[in-house]
Amino acid sequence: MNPEALARLRSVLQTHVDQGLVPGAVALVHHRGQTVLHEAVGHQRPPSAETATPAMAPDTVFRIYSMTKPIASLVAMMLMEEGRLLLSHPVARYLPAFAAQQVHDPATGATTPAPREATVHDLLRHTAGLSYAWDLGTVPDAYRAARIGSRRHNNTELAAALGPLPLVHAPGTCWEYSRATDVLGAVLEVIEGEPLGAILQRRVFGPLGMHDTGFSVPAAQQHRLAEPFALDPQTGLKVALIDVTAPPVFESAGGGLVSTASDYARFLQLMLGRGTAPGPHGPVRLLGGATVDFMTADHLGALPVAGDILPTGHGFGLGVAVRTAAGLATRPGSAGQYSWSGLGGTFFFVDPVEDLFAILLTQAPGQLRYLCELYPALVYAAL
Repeated sequence: MNPEALARLRSVLQTHVDQGLVPGAVALVHHRGQTVLHEAVGHQRPPSAETATPAMAPDTVFRIYSMTKPIASLVAMMLMEEGRLLLSHPVARYLPAFAAQQVHDPATGATTPAPREATVHDLLRHTAGLSYAWDLGTVPDAYRAARIGSRRHNNTELAAALGPLPLVHAPGTCWEYSRATDVLGAVLEVIEGEPLGAILQRRVFGPLGMHDTGFSVPAAQQHRLAEPFALDPQTGLKVALIDVTAPPVFESAGGGLVSTASDYARFLQLMLGRGTAPGPHGPVRLLGGATVDFMTADHLGALPVAGDILPTGHGFGLGVAVRTAAGLATRPGSAGQYSWSGLGGTFFFVDPVEDLFAILLTQAPGQLRYLCELYPALVYAAL
């Protein structure tokens, strides 16, 4: 890769720190089997008159929010390969609260029985008729009344509260970003018979040597945790991220993990390696190559997409957005590239055509969409 372009990448990120848009950032680029960039800029937390402000470090720990989703989806693929889970299985097979669901019609206010049951496949590709309830309306109000997403609920309680609520779409008819991966976490717990954190540790983090990834940061390592500005530098609104200083009741498959650039790179090495990656004790194979290809293929086709979360020119696989053409999107990339981001200000993409993956970690939620456009442009400039 072009060293001048990589130096410019670092310089641009530093400029954003100097302009007060992000407290700091860690960038990692891996190309053709080598990590060609792994650098930190800025500070782990905003400058303070009361305490010393440590410099951002390559091993800083970040809340990665929805970058948790591809990891949970990987475990579902592993269970499928073992014959313990079929994607065609109804969600209600594992979570009885999802039986006999109703679909809400916003035009009439009425609910009618869903034409078919939501499946595990629907959970993985966000076509289960669920929502994140960010908008106003009957269904979002029902989510809020049921305290969906409360960190005081465990996965079993989340599923029990969410299952009876009306759907925003009939299953399989529309893509809408949603609580579906959190429900998938509850399915994984039913199959494995243990908490999600233990499942992920045993199946993914331990084998890959992802020692700094989990649902909380141990007390002895909390000095390494990145923090955001108290107020968004552009809007002035308060910034509040999840508390990860103690083990949570809610181990969210959709958005609860913390990680580092090095740890997440181990996961992406596995994905780019089509299910095989270096481990702490030699090569590790967690998934078959054909299954990784299946996971990272487009599973939407011509289905309509609700909202503006999914970029133009992209479909969605099983836990990741999938680029369907080299054009159409506003950011560079190859057809077949897959990616996702995290609400706190984190982003990754994997480009099998270029034998490339890249990670950007910040704690600046207000800058997320901008950074998801900026970072690929800087990385692809170095090819």
